[in-house]
Amino acid sequence: MRTLLPKTFLLACIVATIQAKIFGRCELARVLKDHGMDGFRGYSLANWVCMAFFESGFDTKAIEKNEDQSQDFGIFQISSDWWCKADIPSENLCYISCNELLNSNIEDDILCAKRIAADPQGMEAWDKWKTHCQHKDLKKWVNGCTF
Repeated sequence: MRTLLPKTFLLACIVATIQAKIFGRCELARVLKDHGMDGFRGYSLANWVCMAFFESGFDTKAIEKNEDQSQDFGIFQISSDWWCKADIPSENLCYISCNELLNSNIEDDILCAKRIAADPQGMEAWDKWKTHCQHKDLKKWVNGCTF
């Protein structure tokens, strides 16, 4: 019994590691393109890739704590204040648990990002997009990628 606990813990760590993913730039661009993000609500694919880089470094397990006690989750840093359900009261407008945004399957992240972009604020909901991507030449985010 004594040796079972460390092995179980190690297995749990390995499984958690397998579920998260750090995407490559072109790999993410292909996934986003395949899910209809290129041109969604007038935003180019490069906008989405740029935003994901500055929000999470393409890391699906990224979590950021905010001053108001809310947190941002996943590759698009989706806020628990409005969009997903965490430990604090939330509007949960994407009808999803924030923890579901932390795995390598980003289909639910994409659906929620589309919901956010469909609001009047559009991509301006992401502060790091406004700072690093809006009104910038974004060609470098998709240059060299094949689709």
